[in-house]
Amino acid sequence: MIEGMQSSEDAYVELAVEVFAMLADPTRVRIVLALGDGELSVNTIADLIGKSPTGVSQHLAKLRMGRMVTTRQEGTRVFYKLAHDHVSQLVRDAIHQAEHAIDEIPRHHRTPSETAPAGRSTEGAR
Repeated sequence: MIEGMQSSEDAYVELAVEVFAMLADPTRVRIVLALGDGELSVNTIADLIGKSPTGVSQHLAKLRMGRMVTTRQEGTRVFYKLAHDHVSQLVRDAIHQAEHAIDEIPRHHRTPSETAPAGRSTEGAR
């Protein structure tokens, strides 16, 4: 390789670091989780994650610049959706890793009876 030239692998690593930096914000992670179920408006996202529409809009603009979300306009309303499933999977994997670090039995490994609310029968749970 010629000195000073970057391999394509290096370029991917650099861009991956930018992806992680973009997602290193709790509001953006919550936005990605909310958009995992499909297209939503700014106000709906704001309601779902408990943040102001203005703040959510600013985070969505950054996610859009990072090519993680796309938009569709309908009249004066703008709807956002994930650009692809990879960002959603990345966030879900990070949440699963966090569950492994915190819980003896991570939530995503539990059976439905093991995740039943307090006071409900968990008969058959390990």
